[in-house]
Amino acid sequence: MVTRADIGVIGGSGFYSLLDDAEEIELATPYGPPSDVVTVGRIGSRSVAFIPRHGRDHRFPPHRIPYRANLWALRSLGVRQVLAPSAVGSLRAEYGPGTLVVPDQLVDRTSGRVQTYYDIDGAVHVSFADPYCSSGRATAVQTARSGGWEAVDGGTLVVIEGPRFSTRAESQWFAGNGWSIVGMTGFPESILARELALCYTSLSLVTDHDAGVEAGQGVTHDEVLEFFAQNVTRMRTLVADTVQALPDERTCLCGSALDGIKLPFELP
Repeated sequence: MVTRADIGVIGGSGFYSLLDDAEEIELATPYGPPSDVVTVGRIGSRSVAFIPRHGRDHRFPPHRIPYRANLWALRSLGVRQVLAPSAVGSLRAEYGPGTLVVPDQLVDRTSGRVQTYYDIDGAVHVSFADPYCSSGRATAVQTARSGGWEAVDGGTLVVIEGPRFSTRAESQWFAGNGWSIVGMTGFPESILARELALCYTSLSLVTDHDAGVEAGQGVTHDEVLEFFAQNVTRMRTLVADTVQALPDERTCLCGSALDGIKLPFELP
């Protein structure tokens, strides 16, 4: 039985079959329970912990996901590198459904979500200039391309509050700013990972063109889920291959994100 993990995956329920020797673990955190029980197992020689972001029954809408509990639970199991597959809309005509984007930048357009662990006993300022792990990104892009999936290396993910989709005007504004893709769950997940000195890599699967990119009535929730389900096997393979390709030793800057900072409490 695996009770600790080096790598965490936060994704949809279609990723359960990733793991061998899987064991479910119920965890309590100072921020309440995570989205669901954590499944811990192996992919090849790597120990992996998986959390279904919305819960296995998809009960948590994007603005209600217990983000702090999810990341804290992963770290408490020993996780130091996180892969985060998700569905996104495209803000560029050339990025059609099926495009894989590994973003290197993020714009937060959410409101009201708690986005820090350090909201008592003094301010803790963590650098977030580059939101994603450079090593994780490079590994994911190389792994995808080696498997015949021509990943887009870089781009800006704009995260909206949800659960509604963008208006056409909002979508056109996002695109006009040069942003690449739009989603609802990439923040505060990414900053919370940074505040725990975790590596965090987004694997963004385009399921549709956003409302401002093409004519018509705009995307529906059912269409997004249907397309992602059709491509979950491909994403699952990419995640499994990337897990095995991630470096054993971290040489990126993520692990030193808290160096020199006095924390108000001890991390797990």
